[in-house]
Amino acid sequence: MADELTFGIATAADEDRICELNYRTFVDEIPQHRPNSSRRLVDRFHSENTYLVARSGDRLVGMVAVRDQRPFSLDEKLPELDRYLPPHQRLCEVRLLSVAEDSRRGPVFAGLMDQILRLGRERGYDLAVVSGTTRQRRLYEHMGFVAFGPKVGAPDARYQPMYLTMSSFVQRSAAAFERRKRVSDTCSRVEPCSFLPGPVCVAPEIRAAMSELASSHRSDAFLHQMHRVREELCALTHAADAAVFLGSGTLANDVVGAQIACQRTPGAIVVDGEFGRRLADHAKRWSIDFELFERPWGSPWSIHELERFLVERPQLRWVWVTLCETSTGVLRDMDGLRGVATALGVELYLDAISAIGAVPVDLRSVRLATAVSGKALGSYAGLAIVLGDRPFSERTDSSVPRYLDPALYAKAQGVAFTQSSNLLGALDTALSLHRSGGRTAHVADLAGLLRRRLRAHGIRTLIPDRSASPAVTTILLEGGGAAQFVGEWLRQRGFLVGFESEYLRARDWIQVCLMGAVTRDSVERLVPRVRQALDAFRDRTTGDPTGASSAGEA
Repeated sequence: MADELTFGIATAADEDRICELNYRTFVDEIPQHRPNSSRRLVDRFHSENTYLVARSGDRLVGMVAVRDQRPFSLDEKLPELDRYLPPHQRLCEVRLLSVAEDSRRGPVFAGLMDQILRLGRERGYDLAVVSGTTRQRRLYEHMGFVAFGPKVGAPDARYQPMYLTMSSFVQRSAAAFERRKRVSDTCSRVEPCSFLPGPVCVAPEIRAAMSELASSHRSDAFLHQMHRVREELCALTHAADAAVFLGSGTLANDVVGAQIACQRTPGAIVVDGEFGRRLADHAKRWSIDFELFERPWGSPWSIHELERFLVERPQLRWVWVTLCETSTGVLRDMDGLRGVATALGVELYLDAISAIGAVPVDLRSVRLATAVSGKALGSYAGLAIVLGDRPFSERTDSSVPRYLDPALYAKAQGVAFTQSSNLLGALDTALSLHRSGGRTAHVADLAGLLRRRLRAHGIRTLIPDRSASPAVTTILLEGGGAAQFVGEWLRQRGFLVGFESEYLRARDWIQVCLMGAVTRDSVERLVPRVRQALDAFRDRTTGDPTGASSAGEA
């Protein structure tokens, strides 16, 4: 069935299936290699190949290999290969393209092409070469491949050398995507359930605000709306002032980094996850003098440990920490952080990007904190927010880049440079929904439900309930590429969870985030699907694949 189809990069658990599929394709169907008793064919470049695969349930119904190390197999068949090729910067070879016979009229081939396109963009390939079976030459040409040179291979296994420029591939893929989208839109209007930290599901009212006709950021109406948004942000967080920038959370943290750099005093940065590590990188780029308070990922630490660290280093005059470490799901003790900072006379700076909107946040006595329009505020990404415990107009430093100076924004009624009325209108609407009350209690209620259901299905989480953010739940998987498999499996069934970030893939974690317009019903439906995905992954590592395919060269 179509809804059982998943695509992704092969994992170690796929190795046997790949070798068996390789045999069925390039021994049984295309007689390119001699039979053997094991009925497995290990490609000679196996260790250098990146395999992209298509799965239908437990079956491997398609695969393709990508390799960028010369010499290619085509170099051996066609001397002076480069003289046939157009100018390029980075070249790869696509091989072992196979689609099961019973899946050749479905979306498997197009899905594998999409995977090649994604991988090509990530690695910077701008040209691909392939030895396409002559049986499928028209299919290759339809996708934009250009034939060159003489045919190669044995008489009963002939191949046509072809190349494909990435620009041509993008154009053909975009056109094909639009055709598939039109067909899909006529069949179904059902949207996936997003449990991502961003983009989040947005409420209908916010969508409507986003679609309003754009207006000038210099108009009186825009200035009034900006004033209202800043007041709402301060009321929500008990901050004294707020500045709204056109940009991401990274920009917001750079604004804070610039202000810390102006002090020219040493401080401490807490690093126990990816976003603490990024704060340290901000500080390095601003040439800030700092020491690391470093702890293992996912291991909640006591506020007393930080206090001892600062007491032993009286020269440190500030501390910068993520209130919610999104990469693990740890939520800090806000009152404890404020108490330590106040008692020791150090300034407290917070990355509160994944906290504001998800949990009650009181920024009194917090020098600067960051937020964004997306994530738990529930709007669209695109606005960076900096909040402070005193008016921004009180202090400016000409050494700070203009775009990053909140004092300029304060002196210009919050609009120092070009802004988007659509993004501001959407954020204004999102804040009005928060003002109506109950948002953080709703997130806490959903988090309790989610964790209870996960435990009932025998699914392990990284962070204990007492230290976990209600908005971010990190799930521990079984290793061997389980995160990639489970994430893709769920996506094909309409559930979007976090798994594609490098720090998640490296640890085989997935994340369920409750930052947008998530409902109890969607949480109830998600958890059994996670259990099914885990069972499917376990079965896939021990089961016996069936079905063979063909469409490319070995």
